Amino acid sequence: METIQIGTKSKQYNVFLGEGVCKDIPAFLTAHFPNLTRVLIMTDETVAKLHLDKILPLTKKWNPVVYTAPSGEKAKTFDIYYQALSTALENHLDRKSLILSLGGGAVGDLSGFVAASFMRGIPFIQIPTTILAHDSAVGGKVAINHPLGKNMIGAFYQPEAVFYDLELLTTLPATEIRSGFAEVIKHALIHDLSFYQWLKENIDDLQSLSIKQLSYSLIKGIKIKNDFVSKDERETGIRAYLNFGHTLGHAIEAEMGYGNFTHGESVMIGMIFALKLSQEIQGLSFNFAEFKAWVEKLGYETRIPKGLSAAQLLTKMKQDKKSIGETARFVLLEQIGKPVLREIDDSLLLDQMKNF
Repeated sequence: METIQIGTKSKQYNVFLGEGVCKDIPAFLTAHFPNLTRVLIMTDETVAKLHLDKILPLTKKWNPVVYTAPSGEKAKTFDIYYQALSTALENHLDRKSLILSLGGGAVGDLSGFVAASFMRGIPFIQIPTTILAHDSAVGGKVAINHPLGKNMIGAFYQPEAVFYDLELLTTLPATEIRSGFAEVIKHALIHDLSFYQWLKENIDDLQSLSIKQLSYSLIKGIKIKNDFVSKDERETGIRAYLNFGHTLGHAIEAEMGYGNFTHGESVMIGMIFALKLSQEIQGLSFNFAEFKAWVEKLGYETRIPKGLSAAQLLTKMKQDKKSIGETARFVLLEQIGKPVLREIDDSLLLDQMKNF
């Protein structure tokens, strides 16, 4: 087991990563929450069928309640948020209760926001079941979506711990593996040239990742995430660099309809676009053709999906919470491991998207 300490201004906590780490949850709850009254397990329909039976026995002592949300981004709506709060109230959870978030990024975002707002805040623990959640489960960003923008209603609210059991990742379909690994690649590009080179040299087939390769990639990604979050918990500065690829990526997700195109695959297209912008604006020296060939071999789409208009995407980008006023902001690279934040003129963005 690997233990990674996450340090933010508001809280320090550990990510426990390895095969079978979930078995340590009862001891953790007993040690850290001696007056725990009840546990609410929040999950989704897909994960519940695969993994709920592994977690329920671990919480039997605390008379667990289960709330099952729809799968994917459909979990992150006002209606589902309201239903989850109703479940907590109907089952008499109180300020000494705790939420276990069992699932991917969407469940984690929903669970964290419920925890942050129920009785003005109760503790929660992340139990990620996807590769993507190595990013979303760490750092305390919790939110639900609005039709006008992704993650627009939320809070900064840190978990008490993250139990990242690699055994829960063995059931992931190919689309979810690609979605999650896009964020691993992002972490390398914005922070660590040597890690990026290691990925290119060692990862050539996402369907045959070894546990050793997966563990190393996730640990590196989480440590990079912590490096930004520990210095800037509430994204007033360098934490914004973690949004590399997300400005266009979120716009694609919204235009395609949440859940119809995965987050990571949208972000990959956004990263490719940001790399091209970086070459154009920042003078980035980068073998773009080599990168594109590599990620296409891994199964990623590298173009904006057909049917999406540049004008509509621009509108969505300007509605993004990272935008200032009416100007879209992009994370670009001066070089691998050296990101910068730039406001980009509308006409330039439209031209670049049409060429792209």
